[in-house]
Amino acid sequence: MRYAARSGFHSPYTYAAKLMPPARFDLTSSAVRTVSLRELPVTFDELELSSSAPYGDSLLLEQLAERTGVPAECIVPTIGTSLANHLALSALFDPGDEVLIEGPTYDPLLHIAGLLGAAVCRFARRAENNFAIDPEDVRGAITARTRVIVICNLHNPTSAQVDDDTLRSIGRMAETVGARVLVDEVYREAVWGASQGHALSLGENFVVTSSLTKAYGLGGLRCGWILAERVLASRIRKMQDLFGSTGMPIAERLGAIALGSIKLLESRARLCLEANRAAAAEILSPRSDLQLKIPAYGTTLAPRLLSGEVVDLCALLRSKYEVGVVPGFRFEMPEHFRIGLGGDPAVTRESLLRLGGGLDEFGAR
Repeated sequence: MRYAARSGFHSPYTYAAKLMPPARFDLTSSAVRTVSLRELPVTFDELELSSSAPYGDSLLLEQLAERTGVPAECIVPTIGTSLANHLALSALFDPGDEVLIEGPTYDPLLHIAGLLGAAVCRFARRAENNFAIDPEDVRGAITARTRVIVICNLHNPTSAQVDDDTLRSIGRMAETVGARVLVDEVYREAVWGASQGHALSLGENFVVTSSLTKAYGLGGLRCGWILAERVLASRIRKMQDLFGSTGMPIAERLGAIALGSIKLLESRARLCLEANRAAAAEILSPRSDLQLKIPAYGTTLAPRLLSGEVVDLCALLRSKYEVGVVPGFRFEMPEHFRIGLGGDPAVTRESLLRLGGGLDEFGAR
């Protein structure tokens, strides 16, 4: 008997990241350092193994509605942003439709679209433009068959931000061909204050995915969500039954409790990221062997190595300096490498100093 398998579809980066032993001075994570359960204001009596809520914990939906300004009927809780992206894409196009994805990008987005049968097309985020999106690049790539345009905002791995005017322009282009714009905003959670917002507020043809994972150190909760207009949200909610008949009541309630303390979690994350961003600017920005723009927000940096092979540098850093960074080929950026800024500030500073030492040795070869 012969079996058909779509074995080519997986995430090479995620697979490698899970199996790679952590370095002593680890700069590979794109998340803020993990929050312990003890840091959340939770009591045992608040948690249950089962729930009568069929499509999301009622307190979680209430908290998300208050946070986003979106009615609960337009919110679909999910197990993390990765599943949110899978669910959203599943509802947004049919096999054979064109899905237009930014490049460079985070590889699961490409492979999810391929697994679902998309004709994947690309538009460029250009290095010479600091990886900002030029709407004209999008315009040149849209066709009558385009059904979804996919953007990460903030960009992974550079933390480049897409402003609302650019998003509105892309939304208008999408509307002319009947397409939606899917914006993965998991890193936008690390944009603080008045600049924080979400793309669904710009128009009903936008769809937003996000979670508490990256900006708040709550990856273990897998508390994610999708924001979409009411009819689409209902379709996604029903489709979710194919991926899992019920949610995770304990995780959803813990997510709701975390959202109730979001200002404290934001303050913790903000202090960490600002200290580490300042350290990166001090230690790495003056170097002549790197091209680096320090972003205003975000949990990652992606310097460009001006001479030599990044994979060789990464090997030296890990073997001799005990420093882990992510080689840029994992993000279609082979001349770059990604640095995470979410770690303990003292450890991150030491890691960056060791990175500098490794760069000195690498350049002297």
